[in-house]
Amino acid sequence: MRGLEKNLGFDAMKVNVLASRGDAFHVDTLDLYAARNRKLFISEVARELGADENTIKTDLGKVLLKLEELQEAQVNEALKPKDKTPALSDAERAAALALLQSPDLLERILADFERCGVVGEATNKLTGYLAATSRKLEQPLAVVVQSSSAAGKSSLMEAVLAMLPPEEVTKFSAMTGQSLFYMQESDLKHKVLAIVEEEGAERASYALKLLQSDGELTIASTGKDPQTGRLVTQEYRVEGPVMIFLTTTAAEIDEELLNRCLVLSVNEEREQTRAIHIMQRRRQTLSGLLEQRQRAAVLKLHRDAQRLLKPMLVANPFAERLTFLDARTRSRRDHVKYLTLIRTVALLHQYQRPHQTIEHPPASGQFMEYIEVTPADVAIANRLTHEVLGRSLDELAPQTRRLLVMLDAHINEECKRVKVLRPDYRFTRRDVLWLNKYLGHCAGGNLCN
Repeated sequence: MRGLEKNLGFDAMKVNVLASRGDAFHVDTLDLYAARNRKLFISEVARELGADENTIKTDLGKVLLKLEELQEAQVNEALKPKDKTPALSDAERAAALALLQSPDLLERILADFERCGVVGEATNKLTGYLAATSRKLEQPLAVVVQSSSAAGKSSLMEAVLAMLPPEEVTKFSAMTGQSLFYMQESDLKHKVLAIVEEEGAERASYALKLLQSDGELTIASTGKDPQTGRLVTQEYRVEGPVMIFLTTTAAEIDEELLNRCLVLSVNEEREQTRAIHIMQRRRQTLSGLLEQRQRAAVLKLHRDAQRLLKPMLVANPFAERLTFLDARTRSRRDHVKYLTLIRTVALLHQYQRPHQTIEHPPASGQFMEYIEVTPADVAIANRLTHEVLGRSLDELAPQTRRLLVMLDAHINEECKRVKVLRPDYRFTRRDVLWLNKYLGHCAGGNLCN
């Protein structure tokens, strides 16, 4: 028998069968579950081998029962979730642990981003790295990287994803409306779901919003019962939590999706463009080429470190003493992002925090392990939140806000030059377009559509 490994269901058993007797033999490919195929096969074997049909029928029945056992074991094994995490050697584990225990862990992460060719963008790189690490929590963060075309949004996302274990990242260029609902139950659990362009996930935005808010997806669909052939209702379930990572060039994003995410705006200033050019030229030199050969080792170290991080309970003893902007209703979700960012900083430093245990429920004999947030974790999150969530609370897109600031400064300068009061100054749409083109060129790209 050959070809049994190709059968991944219980409704067919198509195999290649060789029957022999002495030097005579007969080979055929058939579905053993089809009575007509079996009858024809038995007849041909009896004729070719000169054997009794009843004997062949009995032998084939025994073989069929054995193949059913093998096929059931094969299908059950295929349905088991596969652990794709590679085993670490003692040296690799020690190096990764040394990184996680480093007192200047965040500084080393930023330095390694630079070594991998990503210059500037310190806040965005660190926030993206922490957001990806939050996949280990029960309520991860989500990130949207927003910028104009060719500004480097995809490079930022790729740099963050490159530091994560490949088995914990699921990346797509586009998604259909119900594609997420039909994934394997644990395919996304504690992983990063990255979509290169938010427009590619437009039809799946409803599923993404549910996955981010509820931590799971469920759908009822009709399917055929393999035993009876009748249509029955089947439930499909995809477990979270999952960290969602998107990029977009759109100035306007679905508000329901946007207020569930941290918005990272790529630096489009001229100084950043100049720094990128310097880095690109340096990579063509001998020293730059040698540095690129070390990139794989740097990424391997961070991937191993991420593999050592465990999902665990993170308690914030300072939570009740914290304050947050409460003038707008959307701050209800932003406040959760802020608290999650604090806990993520502590989670990243789990090998530098004392691990504590608590019996829960009381007197149950069951113990839970947890770590606690420190004031240093809160300070780091405060620094990042001030810049990142400040953009999220802005009603204007970052590029539009930048143009508005430049326009305001330009009008002040023109009022002084022509010596008129600001309320008396007039300008046209053509002036704004010229300003966008001229100042946008100075900043390294167009500032608005």
